[in-house]
Amino acid sequence: MTLALVDANNFYVSCERLFQPRLEGKPVVVLSNNDGCAVARSNEAKALGVTMGAPYFQWEKLAKQHGIVVLSSNYALYGELSARLMRLLGNQAVGQEIYSIDESFLEVPVADAEADSWAQHVRQQVRRQLGLPVCVGVAPTKTLAKVCNHWAKKGRTAEGVCIWGDLDPQQRRQWFHETPVGDLWGVGRRLAARLEAQGVQSAGDLARTDSHWLRQHYGVVLARTQQELRGVPCLSLEEVSPPRQQIQCSRSFGRAVTEFSDVLESLSLHTQRGIEKLHEQALWAGSVQVTVRSSPFREGFYSGTAHRRLPEPSRDYRVLWEAVRSAAAEAFQPGVSYQKSGILLFDLQAQARTGDLFAVQEGGKERAERLQEALRRAQDRFGKHTLARGVGGLRQGRDWAMRSDRRSPSYLSDWWSLPVAFAR
Repeated sequence: MTLALVDANNFYVSCERLFQPRLEGKPVVVLSNNDGCAVARSNEAKALGVTMGAPYFQWEKLAKQHGIVVLSSNYALYGELSARLMRLLGNQAVGQEIYSIDESFLEVPVADAEADSWAQHVRQQVRRQLGLPVCVGVAPTKTLAKVCNHWAKKGRTAEGVCIWGDLDPQQRRQWFHETPVGDLWGVGRRLAARLEAQGVQSAGDLARTDSHWLRQHYGVVLARTQQELRGVPCLSLEEVSPPRQQIQCSRSFGRAVTEFSDVLESLSLHTQRGIEKLHEQALWAGSVQVTVRSSPFREGFYSGTAHRRLPEPSRDYRVLWEAVRSAAAEAFQPGVSYQKSGILLFDLQAQARTGDLFAVQEGGKERAERLQEALRRAQDRFGKHTLARGVGGLRQGRDWAMRSDRRSPSYLSDWWSLPVAFAR
């Protein structure tokens, strides 16, 4: 089996440029939640020295000096484009594993001699149908496909495609030697530091390390990475994602919150989002946990947590909200300036258990399912804020809401965000 990794280039930035062509060729940075840190950078912004995860206040002067376009993250836009990208890629292969919002492993459907033509075709289709630039790495293992994709992004090969089988042995050795071990898939910063301290500086060093010693000192996971670098497949294509163990919904406040009513409003939004995810994944929750906390960087840090087990697995808003309110009352402590709130749904099940057979059934579950489906259809057709529960249906922002002053419109998921044209 030959595998390909298709990865969108600077995905969040590319999504923004798709609807704002004026941003092409300009340095662009997308910020994290609450406009905190850099989570996506154009090549031009990288060249100016903006690093991933750097807080905005640290490079704000640099942004003004060089005219860097700074945008708030727009996850509704990125999520919709990601879904379209994955559908398109799935149609180009005989097998697919969606790895992240902008990455997908594909089983190459053609012979090795035709792999380059197929990869170029995939790039052209994505560019033509979605307007997004992608790079493709093709190799006999997932780890090598990742490496080849990395080389394609770095411009080592032409046209954004790198085929392992097309590289001669000397070229492979040279590029392996020039690839830091910390750039390898699954090798984090701490592990890379340990390896480098023991003389394993590059991908080539790791591939040549004694296998028995590596397994003895670093375990089976890194040993598999080494085998994959040697061209021995150890990681299969996971076409069906494993079931989720938990669902988390949380956000930071745009300003410090001290009132319980404000905390409840935010938790109401998190609960509604959690229920949406349960429906999307055909799951029911057996327990819920509520967490509220202040800033860990200020004196008097406080973090309150409480959980509730539901009478039976549910995804009914009324049932979950009653549990969330009860847990919130326990976790909340007066006099604290809260920075963040969130819920965690766990004990997830793929099928709801049958309730008490001797209890009077009034069709509450069926009504809840129909109501949620009606909400989903209305929101899909007319926009997220057309119909929602409580504060979720208010179009005006709350003063505690997450900061997103630079967010672009949600062109693909909200009727209110569609561009308006005037004829004169």
